[in-house]
Amino acid sequence: MSFTAKDVQSLRQATGVGILDAKKALEANDGDMDAATQWLRVQGLASAAKRADRDASQGAVSVVKDGNVAAIVEMRCETDFVAKSEGFVALVDDIAARVAADGEAATSQFTEQIETMLTTLKENISLGKVYRLVAGEGEIIDTYLHEQSGRGVNAVAVVVKGANQEVAHEVAVHIAFSKPVYLSRDDVPQSEVDAERKTVEEISRNEGKPEAALPKIIEGRLNGWFKDRVLLEQPFVKDEKQTIDQYVGAGSITAYAQVVVGA
Repeated sequence: MSFTAKDVQSLRQATGVGILDAKKALEANDGDMDAATQWLRVQGLASAAKRADRDASQGAVSVVKDGNVAAIVEMRCETDFVAKSEGFVALVDDIAARVAADGEAATSQFTEQIETMLTTLKENISLGKVYRLVAGEGEIIDTYLHEQSGRGVNAVAVVVKGANQEVAHEVAVHIAFSKPVYLSRDDVPQSEVDAERKTVEEISRNEGKPEAALPKIIEGRLNGWFKDRVLLEQPFVKDEKQTIDQYVGAGSITAYAQVVVGA
């Protein structure tokens, strides 16, 4: 009995096993779905479905810079023991290099390797966040990776225009430390701004602030909230007397990406 890719997918969904094990099961049982399911149970492989529900808060992240392109790739797992293992780290590095060369869709080429590792190591292992940044004409790209126990845990890529490589790198290091959520104030969703404005207004009123002073107090607190989240408004970590926007000067930051393991 023959089977199709759809049959493989159906077996995977039903049992939680990887694509390679699903194929083996169907091949061993002439495409019979019920027999293949039982075969996986006997082999002790169907328990992979249980792993998918387990917390995967550990992992490793890799960043690769190649010319005017930078890629960040995260892989998640359950324990730091697996996260810092040589094979796990090497696979994350390989995926990042391929994404830098061929684009984010290249991650699909590693599906079987990830699922084989999931089965072999018996942990909930999956691909996490993936970013690819490209510097255009007149732009510079740089990266930063903070490592811990032999694996990347905090990766940054940033694109600047009208600035030099040193500025780009310093901004990348700053991002790693300060973990901004947005590049500029304009990027913050209005719904978030409205919700925060309402909150700080309630706080200010509960503190008994004078009605006439409320608008100024609210704006001050809202500006502080933006400063925590918006990269351009954050104090530069190496000189808090100036913001990142002031540090970059006549240049500009056109894009950035950051991935922190466990965040």
